[in-house]
Amino acid sequence: MTEREARWRGSVSRRKALAGLAAFVTGSEHLHGQRDLFRDHSRVAGLDEMRDVFDFEAAAYERLDRATYNYTARGGGSEFTVRRNRDAFDWVDLVPRAIGGPGRPETSLDILGTPLQFPILLAPSAAHEALHPDKEEATYSGCTEASATPMIVSHVASMPFADIAKANGGPLWFQLYPSSELEQNREPLVSAQNAGCGAVVVTIDQQASFYDREVHDRNLSLRPRRPARYSGSAGRYRFASRRMWYEWRLFEGLRTMVNVPMLAKGILTREDALLAIEHGLDGIIVSNHGARTLDYTPSSLEVLPEIVEAVQGRIPVLADSGFRRGSDVLKGLALGASAVCLGRVPRWGLGSFGPPGVARILEIVQEELAESMTRCGTASLAEVGPSIVRTHFP
Repeated sequence: MTEREARWRGSVSRRKALAGLAAFVTGSEHLHGQRDLFRDHSRVAGLDEMRDVFDFEAAAYERLDRATYNYTARGGGSEFTVRRNRDAFDWVDLVPRAIGGPGRPETSLDILGTPLQFPILLAPSAAHEALHPDKEEATYSGCTEASATPMIVSHVASMPFADIAKANGGPLWFQLYPSSELEQNREPLVSAQNAGCGAVVVTIDQQASFYDREVHDRNLSLRPRRPARYSGSAGRYRFASRRMWYEWRLFEGLRTMVNVPMLAKGILTREDALLAIEHGLDGIIVSNHGARTLDYTPSSLEVLPEIVEAVQGRIPVLADSGFRRGSDVLKGLALGASAVCLGRVPRWGLGSFGPPGVARILEIVQEELAESMTRCGTASLAEVGPSIVRTHFP
């Protein structure tokens, strides 16, 4: 090898030079916002620029790591029901009045002894620690700021119910994933009631055995990788059995531990609604778990009217799954819901701007609801009914 060839082989190639330049530019402190691989811009809008609830989803996407965002976004199976939950609102039209109701409509009510300034609650959701360092306490702070919106605290929250309640804010309810060993339910139920929970919500639908997104991309899950508890050889098909034991008589045992109103969450049929009444439930929540359970189920909005008709006003009927806007809330109320629960939406607010984000989202939905009621000529919740909507469900 000649001296010239040796120098050539040891010199920096164009490819290496470009790679070094790229590394230098990427590491610049002036480009610290360029962390997102999935968007074509880097600027995250500020809280004062948020005009729509869906603005918060984009902000949360920008601020959160991919696994955390997808934990909130995903649904069961192929996510057909995730899409159907939103499509359902396109199948319900609001009927405006040429001249709306005078003044601001009355939106306050009482549900099972809990006062609400608006017919809106926060649905239970897990792992707020991944969204904000102050966990569910931050969410609760945002709820309290937004007209003391009631928060349903998840059984699998990042912090104990009693610690959240210490903040002394708005109303709190507690959501329970029941254990098959009845006595194991006593401690969380007693602890929540001692801390002042106004109602207990028992989730009775099934968690999804798998999520297609998680199966095909292991980086999408917040959950640690550990062997699931499967039933026999079905494990190879991801069939989890840990919540396949539920029976209606469960509520007879839970009632001995619960001294506050108790609701069943996960009702999608008139038959189950009637069974809930038969077994002494004080209320029900029409829900498909935000489409995170069995895929290809109907949306909550579709089945709401038949369930309300079956219940005949004997107990309050709440609804969740897919609600995003104030007009969505009004559609749910017109179809018979006493109130609506928001799940993913406040998580967007918490993940993007913390407690102020939660408060701003709730305030936007509240104002949208009031405006929609006015445009439909309804001066109070008592005037909201089927006459202000037209449905064309498939």
